[in-house]
Amino acid sequence: MPLFDVKMKKAVILLSGGLDSATCLAMAKQNSFAPYALSFRYGQRHEFELNSARAVAQAHGVKDHVISNIDLRAFGGSALTDEIDVPKNRDESAISNEIPVTYVPARNTIFLSFSLAYAEVIGANDIFIGVNALDYSGYPDCRPEYIKSFQNMANLATKSGVEGNGSLTIHTPLINLTKAMIIQMGIELGVDYSLTHSCYDPMDNGTSCGHCDACQLRLKGFEEAGLTDPLIYSS
Repeated sequence: MPLFDVKMKKAVILLSGGLDSATCLAMAKQNSFAPYALSFRYGQRHEFELNSARAVAQAHGVKDHVISNIDLRAFGGSALTDEIDVPKNRDESAISNEIPVTYVPARNTIFLSFSLAYAEVIGANDIFIGVNALDYSGYPDCRPEYIKSFQNMANLATKSGVEGNGSLTIHTPLINLTKAMIIQMGIELGVDYSLTHSCYDPMDNGTSCGHCDACQLRLKGFEEAGLTDPLIYSS
């Protein structure tokens, strides 16, 4: 028996290899979508998250996993794509309300545009992205109004939208969940978080730093969920 029924709806899942996108993938599968994963080598500081994306995709038996190459280091402007230090040990207020130097200009717009192209090619009308408006409330491209506007644009910009072959829906199932709620939901869905990677500035061996915004939010989420993070941290 095939892993996915031929009648299942196809969906493109933006898969970074992090905790949120892994949970998003599991939720798409739970909702009877046949997942097609899309990841990016965009000039980020390391390959560890892409290794995690491969592992997560394999663990969840996706229909296909595309890793697309985009060189955002050509522009820089972010601690993730430029020679800028990753901020460490910021307090919760700063993490939640300020746009940090780890924000990559227009990254979600670029990623969603690629996912839109991929969806149109495979005949999918659904895209899943693990954006969250609570942890990163200062990020302009994680807001519900941004996602709604992009969806409206997408349905004006594609052949399938113009020809009436089904409107595109961008699913953001995590957008109003706390990190603890996301983790609890993922555990219920069988997500193996030991396969994921969240750190912005890991050690050379891939060990998470424990001090960047992503590490702090992840650790706080596991603590509030009453669980132990399976990852190893440098300190």
